[in-house]
Amino acid sequence: MWYNKSSEEILQQFKSDIDNGLSQEEASNRLDKFGPNKLADKEKKSIWKLLFEQINDPLIYVLLAAAIVSAVLNEISDSIIIAVVIIVNAVVGLMQESKAERALELLKELSTPKALVKRDGKIQEISSENLVQGDVVLLDAGRYVPCDMRIVEAVSLKIEESALTGESVPSDKSAEVISENENIALGDQRNMAFMSTLVTHGRATGIVVGTGMNTEIGKIAKMLDDGEKNLTPLQKKLAKLGKVLGAMALSICALIFVIGLIQGRDLFEMFFTAISLAVAAIPEGLPAIVTIVLALGVQRMIKENAIIRKLPAVETLGAVNIICSDKTGTLTQNKMTVTKFYANNKLLDISELNIENYEEKILVDNMILCNDATYSKDSKTGDPTEIALLEIGDKLGISKQKAENMHKRIEEIPFDSDRKLMTTVNKYGEKFRVITKGAVDNLIKICTKVVINGNIIPMNDEIRSNILSASNEMSDDALRVLATAFKDIDSDKDLNGEKNLLESDLIFVGLYGMIDPPRENVKKSIEECKSSGIRTVMITGDHKNTAFAIAKELGIADDESQAVLGAELDTMTEEEVNERIDNLRVFARVSPEHKVKIVKALKKSGNIVSMTGDGVNDAPSLKAADIGVAMGITGTDVAKGASDMILTDDNFSTIVAAVKEGRNIYNNIKKSVNFLLSCNIGEIIALFISIVIGLPVILRPIHLLWINLITDSLPALALGVDPGDPDIMKEKPRDPEEGFFSGKNGFFLVTNGIVIGLTALCAFYIGMKRYPTSLMHAQTMTFVVLSVSQLFYTLSIRHHKKSILSMGIFTNKYLIGAIIIGILLQNIVITAPILSSLFKVYRLTLQDWIFVTMLSLVPLVLNEIFKIFRKE
Repeated sequence: MWYNKSSEEILQQFKSDIDNGLSQEEASNRLDKFGPNKLADKEKKSIWKLLFEQINDPLIYVLLAAAIVSAVLNEISDSIIIAVVIIVNAVVGLMQESKAERALELLKELSTPKALVKRDGKIQEISSENLVQGDVVLLDAGRYVPCDMRIVEAVSLKIEESALTGESVPSDKSAEVISENENIALGDQRNMAFMSTLVTHGRATGIVVGTGMNTEIGKIAKMLDDGEKNLTPLQKKLAKLGKVLGAMALSICALIFVIGLIQGRDLFEMFFTAISLAVAAIPEGLPAIVTIVLALGVQRMIKENAIIRKLPAVETLGAVNIICSDKTGTLTQNKMTVTKFYANNKLLDISELNIENYEEKILVDNMILCNDATYSKDSKTGDPTEIALLEIGDKLGISKQKAENMHKRIEEIPFDSDRKLMTTVNKYGEKFRVITKGAVDNLIKICTKVVINGNIIPMNDEIRSNILSASNEMSDDALRVLATAFKDIDSDKDLNGEKNLLESDLIFVGLYGMIDPPRENVKKSIEECKSSGIRTVMITGDHKNTAFAIAKELGIADDESQAVLGAELDTMTEEEVNERIDNLRVFARVSPEHKVKIVKALKKSGNIVSMTGDGVNDAPSLKAADIGVAMGITGTDVAKGASDMILTDDNFSTIVAAVKEGRNIYNNIKKSVNFLLSCNIGEIIALFISIVIGLPVILRPIHLLWINLITDSLPALALGVDPGDPDIMKEKPRDPEEGFFSGKNGFFLVTNGIVIGLTALCAFYIGMKRYPTSLMHAQTMTFVVLSVSQLFYTLSIRHHKKSILSMGIFTNKYLIGAIIIGILLQNIVITAPILSSLFKVYRLTLQDWIFVTMLSLVPLVLNEIFKIFRKE
């Protein structure tokens, strides 16, 4: 803990000297021993390792087995189709993976290329990579901090640390020792400067205490590197499905083969039938369909200002039930804005400020002239607080340049953290005006008068009490309060002689209250999240009262018990954190480690967690979350590199639109999966029952493979691009643990499979009755019913509660096209002489077609009847 050690102790520990720094020889030795001041390169995965990760999946293994079996059975076309599916799936995944691990490389690019350092008593500019512990480094405004440093000398130093700590305003820095022995938040370590933060004001000298991976930025890099690869809910379900289907395929092969042997059937025929059915039981088109549906979803989401970096993140959005959001730059604008002012004993909204009033005109002039920032529509430099003051003047038509041309600054006393005041002396006609701004408590002590209603009157206890009450009221609303005062001095005074007396006997003018305000439409989006069963949690490095005030305004929290400090988390056990996590809504003054801890605790409670952020400090938690969302405009490259999704408009509301799209995409994938599994279960049921009860083989292996071809392709894909449900956001987030076979979904999936299977058996039975001497005729009728019934069934599976009439039969034109194409292809197979001979089928009569068409409608009709009684 460098912050509680004196500069002498640190210099002694590193054997350095504040005046001369290290010798060049000693610096070179340390550089050889400890390595350069840069982040460690992550070992890159080989193309073969990346490729193996893409195919290391149970469902892919089952498909590979299916391809080998198909090749052995001389079904070369089927084997080729499965192989193409596997290759396409692996290539798409490989392309996504190559982009996903760039966070460390981008993080490394933040390091400052040059640094001012004392070596051998001389100030040199060297590459920041050559800095070592013990080096004496100089900082000034506009320069990035090149390493972690303990400040030993500071003059009016302010450092912008929002990318690291999340605090919205620059931190005042000093060289004073911090006496606390307990670990304190980075934002409160006032005598420390951290790598990759920006000096906005003043200058300093510091001793290097951390370089490379031993800096706070380096710790974040380690967390990114050590982060576990999270599987999305869909990936987990598909992996589980692959295992189930693999086991099912092997069981079916064995069981049917054994039954056939017991019944004395032809050995080769039973082996061939069992293997064909096992291949048919596996929806080989499923990985490709899922990939295509997700890719199409990505294209739609780009139009919604959301860029998806990893395909599975699309469906993960639909399961999100907690959005952890950084405050600064995500929920807020990351721009200090004046919202209230106090003058003439009145606390008013800034929109009521009128420069025609004497006091209010002085208030505006003072804040513009006693100001070191610059402001124009195209460029802003300096402290965000001072920029906010200039912005008020600009809106009123008073630019800083114009004001300074009229009232030239001739003297100043810079701000420092002890006085908490800044003073300038500006020329006002034949006189000089002393203008002071700063903290209310410090300024009011040196004011003996106050201007009210155009009159300068003595300060008294009542007026002082009113000023402090107004200040406290603004502070309670988490506003940052600045006060200003002035006095006029004669031009013949010796300013240098009076410099120490400038900040005395001042006339109090008024107060400004400012805050980093919420983004537009964020409150509405949070309300929509609530109605959708999604909880919003604020995680920020800012102060607790500021964070809670914003959270309360946005509707995130309504009681202070829902807010907690990062330091409090450190004192809590893991069990205590898990116990309280569901009630907490605001986490303030947190470090990057705290953010990851919070995300993991929420995930451990069974939640699907999204984390939004824009700073370097957000990157580890973005990676730890189920889905990390980075800001595209204000976000750092590191945050974008660690995220799954990037918002191009930095709008929290876009997340809600993305969640809606994610829910619809998942529903469409679920429709495709349910359709494929129901149909495959139907085929298994039909063939299995026929063999068990001693019927002839109702379908030939080639029939099963053909049915899979026309049903597992276009219809399943058409379901995957079904138009979104407008009522999707009225539903609660789905249970991430719910599998495809669990609950009511599993019941209806299996039930529909049974219905399809029994319908096919019915077709075979009636075919045998109509044509008792022609097994081929009965097989043809079964062949047609099993394929066409599945095509019709797609219309009903589009929604689990809404009927096809309320959904609109023609609202999915792709599906109608897929059904028509499927029926035409089925008809061609039966009627074309060459194909009918190849498939060993008969050409059906008109009466046969009417019968098989009516029978094929049974699963559709029964499903629509089921919906009447299905309540949820």
